[in-house]
Amino acid sequence: MSGFVEKPEPAQVPGLVHLHTGKVRDLYRNEAGDLVMVASDRISAYDWVLPTEIPDKGRVLTQLSMWWFEQLVDLAPNHVLSTEVPEGAPADWAGRVMVCRSLDMLPVECVARGYLTGSGLVEYQRTRTVCGLALPEGLRDGSELPAPIFTPATKAEVGEHDENVSYEEVARRVGAETATRLRQLTLAVYARARDTARERGIILADTKFEFGRATDGADAGGLVLADEVLTPDSSRFWPADQWAPGRPQPSYDKQFVRDWLTGPESGWDRRSEQPPPALPEEVVARTRQKYVDAYERLTGLPWS
Repeated sequence: MSGFVEKPEPAQVPGLVHLHTGKVRDLYRNEAGDLVMVASDRISAYDWVLPTEIPDKGRVLTQLSMWWFEQLVDLAPNHVLSTEVPEGAPADWAGRVMVCRSLDMLPVECVARGYLTGSGLVEYQRTRTVCGLALPEGLRDGSELPAPIFTPATKAEVGEHDENVSYEEVARRVGAETATRLRQLTLAVYARARDTARERGIILADTKFEFGRATDGADAGGLVLADEVLTPDSSRFWPADQWAPGRPQPSYDKQFVRDWLTGPESGWDRRSEQPPPALPEEVVARTRQKYVDAYERLTGLPWS
């Protein structure tokens, strides 16, 4: 069993109806029918949402997503209408809010991989494939792939694992034409982001996107980029000057959290059903800095 160690009570805001509390975001609907997404400072690891928050994490995720949406708008329309904080909302919502069009979301996590690591590495070591795609012999943890690949997954509920699926399964679920478009768009957006990150000394090893279709008739039924995009929560960013295949790579994400939880200091056994403990101040501070570093390196803007 896993999920929230302590599930938070959603804020009650006049004119907003609370719809869902996710691992990181709280989702509301406003009186106009638009979705209001609020990124919290919550952090998850090993399918648990931890009891300790990472200061500024929600703001970093929101501001970085907004920066990327601007870089990608010529490739894919996105769901953001504004970042205005609703009247009567808590003061700490500032910088965390995206007001978005309501979409019919497609039931697919669109994952692009340019490097071999994570669940892709596990599958490769077992079968020399990732999501049914054959890969050459001799690849190691962190190896660059001959070309980026589309490795979709099904979206899991809080506390469950996303499950890698084949392209054929995606086509079965959403139709062949939509599956083709999802693959094309995912790889095109990944390529743009990979090249942008590379110019800033960062390797984009892999990332995941979510797409939907507008319910208001806009975009002629085309695909709309949704949720967050190209943040340390949805992507693996590695410092290019430290890349060395054959070992886990240093990264701009919550690896400090994972390492501490599985180390002797935490006293936690991830195989048990016991929830993980609170994080020490040092791990919180170092994790926060990784998120801020990713924002500053990618955008070229100082964090404030």
